[in-house]
Amino acid sequence: MPKDGHFVNRSSWLRAAILGANDGIVSTASLLVGVVAAGMDRSGILLTGLAGLTAGAFSMAAGEYVSVSAQSDTEAADLKRELRALEEDPDYELEELAQGLEARGVEVGLALTVARQMTEHDALDAHAREELGMTELSSSNPLEAAMASALSFAVGAGLPLAGVILAPSGQTTVVVALLTLMALVVLGGFGARLGGAPMRPAVQRVLVWGSLAMVVTALVGRLFGVVAA
Repeated sequence: MPKDGHFVNRSSWLRAAILGANDGIVSTASLLVGVVAAGMDRSGILLTGLAGLTAGAFSMAAGEYVSVSAQSDTEAADLKRELRALEEDPDYELEELAQGLEARGVEVGLALTVARQMTEHDALDAHAREELGMTELSSSNPLEAAMASALSFAVGAGLPLAGVILAPSGQTTVVVALLTLMALVVLGGFGARLGGAPMRPAVQRVLVWGSLAMVVTALVGRLFGVVAA
């Protein structure tokens, strides 16, 4: 448990890491199960898995970086507009801040006093927190999200890929599926533990969706494949 007893300070990188690991495990396992069901030989299966790992890691990194950068740009634009409003009409902004505090339960007279003190200390920070809901903990970090997502995807994708290497002949699908489900259980429990959330719902979610993905891609592979694995 963190020193301050809270888990929200982990949310920015935890979301990207859990998403990346889950996507790496599920997408790679599903891809492998699909090509096995289609009758591809072991070397082709390994090459497909390695290509999926590489492409997926870069795709996750790019997607996280672009999306979080867009969020950062929006936050910066909001702060710029708020700063301009503070310069053009500080009295209105002070009243707006006081009203926001009143809406949260602060007494009318005290709310105005607190609003003045907050404005004198750091007007932009006060409005960013109270009006826009922006704090240092919630601020976006595109590079951190991209790196966490790419690394966790690669680690996650490596697990089902290892199953292909370790599986005896004719048992690839079974080994990959079992290894994938075990990895999803660990991921769901670990993510819940890090986030301070209940483990059972987290584990159930990843198991259901992971199993569904593998079943569907196996059916697609068998439907369009030439040789049954």
